[in-house]
Amino acid sequence: MLIIGIAGGTGSGKTTVVRKILERLPQGEVVILPQDSYYRDSSHLPLESRLEINFDHPDSIEFELLVKHLKELKKGKPIEQPIYSYLTCTRASETILIKPCHVIIVEGILVLTNPELRKMMDLKVFVDADADDRLIRVINRDIIERGRSVNKVMERYESTVKPMHLQFIEPSKRFADLIIPQGGNNHIAIDILTKYIENNLVEK
Repeated sequence: MLIIGIAGGTGSGKTTVVRKILERLPQGEVVILPQDSYYRDSSHLPLESRLEINFDHPDSIEFELLVKHLKELKKGKPIEQPIYSYLTCTRASETILIKPCHVIIVEGILVLTNPELRKMMDLKVFVDADADDRLIRVINRDIIERGRSVNKVMERYESTVKPMHLQFIEPSKRFADLIIPQGGNNHIAIDILTKYIENNLVEK
């Protein structure tokens, strides 16, 4: 089993990189474990408090469960992946059944900040992008997908996204084996990463 970690700042293009890799690989050979599925459940908090959660701090992630699930998959056992809603900031009662696969991609802004998770990765990737490019993507995404106003997005960017990026995410770049500048637009880097995975699938 090949485990790849793909990190990078909010709006850096991680999801695009993962999507382009999946498009080039045989169906059923790769499974994605998104960090976003493992945000801690906040259903015990009132909605006003939930909306103020700092999603860019490592403490917001239940890394213990993510590591446990990764270990289960390595043992050949299926897992029940949580489903998290950004609209309600809670976990759904339903889960997604994930079966073991030849390649597992763990993707999220903070996946390289956790030492135990890093140890399990065969390849660590950091998707890099300019801060202004990331901000534009964050504004578009949060307005369209998460129903936030421009003012709310900008306020959140200044209060949590930017400082957390500088404190936790950017420093985690030093753990990466491969850095992909320009995110999903870097076709050469994506080709290299895809080839690495294909070679591993051939050797399995």
